[in-house]
This record gives sequence, structure tokens and C-alpha cells, in this order.
Amino acid sequence: MMRNDRISFFQKFIKWREDNIKEKHFILILSFLVGVFVALATLTLKFIIKEIEGMLTQNFDVSQVHFVYLIYPVIGILLSGLFVRYIVKDDISHGVTKILFSISQRQGRIKRHNIWSSLVASAFTIGFGGSVGAESPIVLTGSAIGSNLGSLFKMDHHTLMLLVGCGAAGAISAIFKAPIAGLVFTLEVLMLDLTMTSLMPLLISAVTAATVSYIATGQQAMFAFHLDEAFRLGRIPYVILLGIFSGLVSIYFTRSMNWVETLFSKLSSPFKKFLFGGSMLSVLIFFFPLLYGEGYDTINKLLNGTTSADWDAVMNNSFFYGHGNLLLVYLLLVLATKSFASSATNGGGGCGGLFAPSLYLGCIAGFIFSFFSNSWGFFPFLPEKNFALLGMAGVMAGVMHAPLMSVFLIAELTGGYDMFLALLIVSTSSYLTAISFEPHSIYATRLAKKGELLTHHKDHAVLMLLKMANIVETDFVKIHPEMDLSELVKIISVSRRNVYPVTDKVTGEFLGIVLLDDIRNIMFRQELYHRFTVDRLMTSPPAKIYNTYSMEKVMRIFDDTKAWNLPVIDDKGKYLGFVSKSKVFNSYRQVLVHFSED
Repeated sequence: MMRNDRISFFQKFIKWREDNIKEKHFILILSFLVGVFVALATLTLKFIIKEIEGMLTQNFDVSQVHFVYLIYPVIGILLSGLFVRYIVKDDISHGVTKILFSISQRQGRIKRHNIWSSLVASAFTIGFGGSVGAESPIVLTGSAIGSNLGSLFKMDHHTLMLLVGCGAAGAISAIFKAPIAGLVFTLEVLMLDLTMTSLMPLLISAVTAATVSYIATGQQAMFAFHLDEAFRLGRIPYVILLGIFSGLVSIYFTRSMNWVETLFSKLSSPFKKFLFGGSMLSVLIFFFPLLYGEGYDTINKLLNGTTSADWDAVMNNSFFYGHGNLLLVYLLLVLATKSFASSATNGGGGCGGLFAPSLYLGCIAGFIFSFFSNSWGFFPFLPEKNFALLGMAGVMAGVMHAPLMSVFLIAELTGGYDMFLALLIVSTSSYLTAISFEPHSIYATRLAKKGELLTHHKDHAVLMLLKMANIVETDFVKIHPEMDLSELVKIISVSRRNVYPVTDKVTGEFLGIVLLDDIRNIMFRQELYHRFTVDRLMTSPPAKIYNTYSMEKVMRIFDDTKAWNLPVIDDKGKYLGFVSKSKVFNSYRQVLVHFSED
């Protein structure tokens, strides 16, 4: 009884809101709430990860116990995998890809469990030392908060997609204290169009989330960076070269991740995936301890180090310890194996994102570029810490195909605004290098291959939003092969169509069509009524449309055949209805108007 009372009260509240608060104002209120809730979720995740890390390391001397670091990540993967398999019972990997799918295929609807499931699973994975980051899981959490909050208040799908973007912007803002990067993330990575309607909610969510994060954790930047040597215009050519190098690193990272992921997809058993992933990760961490965890400590060392002793500290607890002359070799090996460690973590059952690995690889790539140049004297002196900072922006721009987000994120993460011009140059050159080989980001590649990706291309985006189920017309009268002309004429006399699908009377299988124009010359000759059957009169259509086809493919078929109506069938050949070009055009225009509203 009490539950019914609560439902009734909430319905009354929704009705009151509709009568008293304009929709555009209520969206701003929701975007503020999304920012607050996402920031609290982010702080919760950070707290849990820190507590787990503290619990695992407080009872022993880190410098003396090494083998434990081989076991911890495997335990984290196991706990995360069991949690997902037996409690969540749904796939929660590839967080940003799931958001892109929800925008493209589910009208912004994200399952309710994603509000908490990614948070818990990633806490296990990262807290125990998995070689991934917390950013993608919290972005999925934030988007799920936005989507479900909008659904709770019965908002339309256009608003739901905007709130999904608000959740993602808030998540990036909160975890990195980077509101501008959060806003740009929704434009470049999630590919939401920026209009006057969407700008203000996205800004409110981003600023609100960042403010809550500042209040809770202080105003200091995530990475302490002090500019010891100002950027000089004469170094622009070397920054461009670093951008090209970063682009190549990002291509390697993307392709090796996809390759390892393909290996895991061939393993049918979750237990086999766990053994394969856990074994791979343990072996890699054994040889390269830098691969343990998110890697933010290493980033801080490279960004703040100024002497060889500072940089050599990254080789602590490894076989390379004490061999400062092998620092470059060690970092190159880490650069080559990081993608395998991250893939093993996620493929084995863990849950984590690629923001941290991208920043980590970028920092190492930038340091390697400048350290190698300075050691061999190829170019004038290039400050290692400056180029490590620039490398972070370069690799992230290439991996995520988000040059603007990378610039603002690194500037906000480190306070390195004095390097803004150099950040723009390195991100642009890296991005241009990456798209020459990989047309889509690491997140969008999977969906693009299936034709399920919503992009800034208006025509493609509108066709993606059109659904086959909404445009199939079912008021065509079905006829059967054994009918004679007299029966067909009776049907024609009460029909409003000039096309008649021919189907099997028992199975419903589509066999062909009868066109009114083809029988117009005999339909009034009564002496032929019992001589001709539908089987003799039917013809094949120019093409058949399967109900699984994308709208983009449907339009290509219409263009190729010049047809105006085409039959729709399922994978078993059963007739479902017709798609008409006029219906598609009408629906297209309606979606385009709604999609492009300011």
C-alpha cells in the first residue's frame, strides 16, 4: 500500500512539474543533479580504490615483498569476474563503447545496474593492481546516472541522450578536475552535436561535478608540474615530430589491444579467459613492475624528475635496477607491453578503462623521444619533463581521436597552460597521423564495423536514429499463389495499394509480388478469371530488405534499384511488410528537424 502511495505521489510530482516548470528549465535542474551525483560516485570510487590499495600494502615492506604484486592483480580480476558473472549477469566491459551504442541504438537508454556495477567491478580490478584506469567505468556510471534520472522523470529520447552526455562530462570533470575537458569529451568522443540547447546543460554538469571534486579533495592539480623551462618557438619542428611519434604509438596501442581482445574472444570459457589473462598479467608485471596499477606514480616521477637519479627510480624493484644506462631500453619495453597488460586485465575478467594507459604511454613516449634525442645529440636540448607532458596529449589524441579534449585535459590535469600552443601542435599532428591509419577511435571501431556508430555526419546520424520497426508498413494485403484472377480482383477492389505481396499460405514465406500495372489489361476480362492464377502473374521485386539491415544500407538499395516500395523479410524469408521511399523520407525529415533543434 505504501509503495502505491509513493508511486502516486511521484506521478503527481511529475504532473506538477509539467504544469509549473518549463521543460528547458527542468533539463538544467536535471543537469545540475547529474553533476552532483556523478561527482559523489567518482569520489566514492576513488575512496574505495585507495582503501583497497592501503589494505593490501600496509602490513609489509613494499621493497622486500615482490611476489605479492604478481598475485594481487589476478585476485582483483577474479573478484571482478565473479561479481560480473554471478551478480551483475551482464557485460559491463568497454564502458565508453557501451555509451556510444546506447546513443546510436538505444535512444540514450542505459541499464540501471550500470549506475553501480562498473563502479564496484573497477574498484576490485584497480584496487588490486590491474593495469587499467578508473575513468571509463566512471564515465559509464555517470552516463547511466544521467540516462536513468531522465527516464525517471519521463523525458523524451532526445533529452535522454543529452543527459547521457551530461553524465559523461561530469565524470571526466570530477575524476580529473577538468570541466572543459569534460565538455569537449562529449563532443569529440561521444560525438554529440553542440547546440545552444545542449551547451548549457553540459556546462552545468561539468562545472558542478568539478566544483564538488574541488571541495572534497582540494584545488591542486592531479599531477604536480612545474615549468622549469619555457616553451620556445624554435622547438616547434621537434614538437611536430613528437606528435607523429605519438600518433604511431597510439596506432600500435589500438591495434595491439584489438589483436589481444580477438584472442580472448576465441576462448569460450570465462575460466580459460581468467587463466590466460591472469597468467599474462603476472608474467608482465614480474618483468616490468611499472605495469602494476594505473601508473600515475610513474607519470609523476617523469613529470617532476630533473636528474638521472630521479628518472632511474622508475626501475626500482625490476631486473633493470641499478643499471641507469638501460633506462631507455626499459621504458621502450614498458611502452611495448603496456597494451598487453591492459588487454589481459580486461580480457581476463577485470573492468577498467584506457584513459590512464593512454596518459601513461604518452608520458613515457614523450620522455623517450626527448631523452633519446638529448643522449645522442640529434636535436638541440629538449626538456624531458616538458616533452613527457606533451606526449601525454599526443598519445591520448591519437588513441581517442580527440585532439581538443587532450589539449584541455593535460592543461587542466597539470596546470601546464604555459605549454598550450605546444599541446595544440602535438595533439593535432598526432591526430592527423592516427586517422591516416585508423579512421575511428579505439572506442568507436567496434561499432563502426557493425554500422552502429552515430557520428557528426548529419545524414548518417539521422539514418542511424531511424529504426526499421518504425517505418515498415503492414497494410499491404497478402495473396497466395493458388488464388485465381477473380479472387485477386475482389482483393484489389477493397485495397488502397497497387502492390500485393505473394506469400506461402502455410509458412508465410515471401514468394514475390503482383503489381497492379502488370494486370490492368486483363483484370476486367471475366473470361480469364479462372484461367490465370497468382502463381503465373507474380514477379520478383527489384530487391528484398532484411529486417536486420541498417537504414543506411536500405537507402543504398533504394538508390541502386530505383524502386519505390520494397518488401521486408526476416532471416527465414518470412514476409513482414513493405518499406516505401516516401515513408523513409517523411520519417527522415521528422528526425532531422528534431535532431537539429537548437
